[in-house]
Amino acid sequence: MRRKRYTEAFKKQLIALVAQGRTPEQLSREYEPTAQTIRNWVTEAQRLQPASEIEKDRRIRELEAENARLREEREILGKAAAWFAMETTSNRKKGSNL
Repeated sequence: MRRKRYTEAFKKQLIALVAQGRTPEQLSREYEPTAQTIRNWVTEAQRLQPASEIEKDRRIRELEAENARLREEREILGKAAAWFAMETTSNRKKGSNL
């Protein structure tokens, strides 16, 4: 049996989907190549990728994680500020002689 040949563009598309978080198993169910074939393509792409690109990708992942953490902290601080503002307003009304 002769193996099917895939275009470089197709391989790059699947490699990009793996980089975005899809698993080779998910992709093999959706597309034709086996999960192992897709893993081989990803491994080869990583091997050929220049070290500076790998470092840049790592830094991007770090910054995305930090960005998510900061968004969460900002949301928590916003809720806390709203709660304290409400508490301050309700305490003034209770203590006033109006």
